[in-house]
Amino acid sequence: MGLFDKLAGWLGIKKKEVHVLCLGLDNSGKTTIINKLKPSNAQAQDIVPTIGFSIEKFKTSSLSFTVFDMSGQGRYRNLWEHYYKEGQAIIFVIDSCDKLRMVVAKEELDTLLNHPDIKHRRMPILFFANKMDLRDALSSVKVSQQLCLESIKDKPWHICASDALKGEGLQEGVDWLQDQIRTMKT
Repeated sequence: MGLFDKLAGWLGIKKKEVHVLCLGLDNSGKTTIINKLKPSNAQAQDIVPTIGFSIEKFKTSSLSFTVFDMSGQGRYRNLWEHYYKEGQAIIFVIDSCDKLRMVVAKEELDTLLNHPDIKHRRMPILFFANKMDLRDALSSVKVSQQLCLESIKDKPWHICASDALKGEGLQEGVDWLQDQIRTMKT
């Protein structure tokens, strides 16, 4: 049966499944972003904060995503590391208006990047500088500077300005992530 699976993959009939961790502080827009990435007929009308974690699935033209939507509340952040081993990519969402907690987001990112299950793996990280539609939002360049993203040398990363409520910036990010995953060795 392995030969048929490979043939289906080459022909584009079977989509490669990818496990993605969606991380970030509470109220950054993680669940809203994931909801917007699903087909419109599968989107939830009401978004509620994630408690613990939830698992969502959606497909793109060539990949099948299983997304672990991890709660960003302080008491749940220690759960993130239990999913690092199975993650193949990371979506890290930042509230670009939450200037006070940018330091906390940087601390969580540094902890993530230095974890033994992540540190030596070349997994792509997509950053969404979310809530860009709001007046006090920092630009994606400023968010990148605040988080010192330029110091990430051993992992491919990309930052996109996004507005999760309208879905703006999300496709650009997913396209980049999809390209990164397709070029990864399986």
